[in-house]
Amino acid sequence: MPYFDAASAAPLHPVAREALLASLDEGWADPARLYREGRRARLLLDAAREAAAEAVGCRPDELVFTPSGTRAVHSGVSGALAGRRRVGRRLLYSAVEHSAVLHAAEVHEAAGGGRVELPVDPAGRVAAGEVAAALTADTALVCLQSANHEVGTEQPVGEVAQLCREAGVPLLVDAAQSLPWGPVPGPWSLLAASAHKWGGPPGVGLLVVRKGTRFAAQGPADERESGRSPGFENLPAIVAAAASLRALRADPGTDGEAARLRGLVDRIRARVPELVGDVEVVGDPVRRLPHLVTFSCLYVDGETLLDELDRAGFSVSSGSSCTSSTLTPSHVLRAMGVLSEGNVRISLPYGTPEADVERFLEVLPRVVRTVRERLGVPAEGRAATAAAPHPEAGPPAAESAEAAGLVVDALGRRCPIPVIELAKVIGEVPVGGTVTVLSDDEAARQDIPAWCAMRDQEYVGERAAGRGAAYVVRRRA
Repeated sequence: MPYFDAASAAPLHPVAREALLASLDEGWADPARLYREGRRARLLLDAAREAAAEAVGCRPDELVFTPSGTRAVHSGVSGALAGRRRVGRRLLYSAVEHSAVLHAAEVHEAAGGGRVELPVDPAGRVAAGEVAAALTADTALVCLQSANHEVGTEQPVGEVAQLCREAGVPLLVDAAQSLPWGPVPGPWSLLAASAHKWGGPPGVGLLVVRKGTRFAAQGPADERESGRSPGFENLPAIVAAAASLRALRADPGTDGEAARLRGLVDRIRARVPELVGDVEVVGDPVRRLPHLVTFSCLYVDGETLLDELDRAGFSVSSGSSCTSSTLTPSHVLRAMGVLSEGNVRISLPYGTPEADVERFLEVLPRVVRTVRERLGVPAEGRAATAAAPHPEAGPPAAESAEAAGLVVDALGRRCPIPVIELAKVIGEVPVGGTVTVLSDDEAARQDIPAWCAMRDQEYVGERAAGRGAAYVVRRRA
């Protein structure tokens, strides 16, 4: 069964498996003890730290192991903010950061700190100029991911790191998605990563704090990992994580594999819109991770789509609201202002056969068509042509447009139903006429404007309407 969700967790690297099994026999003792077994465990821990530091591009004494990438982010944010409390309490971060950063920012704000969320462009990329403009004398920390976990867009980390250095502000880089593909450029101050993203075992994260960076670890003091990550180290997992990362760096075929996967992703980006109508491929087409692509399908229930793809033998991920416990669209897709319904994220692991990608491209059109038929989606083009004006007819008067307005009651119905109902009736009003969609689904706020952009209709805006909102669309064509 093809596994296309390496961005969530990559399959265990063969080197990691071997190192894990070997260290279960050799690395079970407490590395803080001075007897023979403890000394042996300490040697393994030190060797793992050196290997990981070499791969990251830092000193071994700057790197500590944490129980997860999320814990690394939380510890890095809280420690850096505490270390610069006398300077200020202002935290800057991009709108598409991992939820670990967003949650840390919420805790900081609740404790009396300030936070500024920096916008991104439709490709999900923050402009270095936006960061420069937001840097103030009381800025304590900037957080910026090296590459986005949902759409693959790479951020200008090197440029932002230089701006932060000139301003005397530390930059924390979440490198969880990019570290498997190479070191992070620029004079960054802190870095967080997670082993299960590069084929290491779960339960191991990295936190790097470069020398000269003010840092005050929060929480009860602990003698392990320089006081920055309390608790007994999971040494077998740490050894396996470092071994797999070192193996990726040492493998001369890694660059070639990245290029091969990039070619497969390029094929998906090009072919999906040709094979499936009403699809939006999102993320930067060039400045992106080599193995990841995201697209959204109009008139499709994301959860059903993922279930059908699973039945067809493909494991993929999604940022659609109906696939999450919160019933809200991905904050990344929302910040980009792109379609969220029917969202599919494909992230190819190392060694993905070309044949698996070709079979996915064969299966996808049938799966999408099945889901759309089940939801009663109108035939392609039908909504747009149902009430097209006569070629000789002039533009309708404003009064006629208002008189021809329709109201669609989609309250209590989840996306994509409000968008489907809009598509069914847009052709029933003349050009210039309006359709008002009533919906209490948070995804409608994102998907109705996205539908308008894709179908060349005018999104007028929204207003409060009882227990939901009224979204007004004017027909252009």
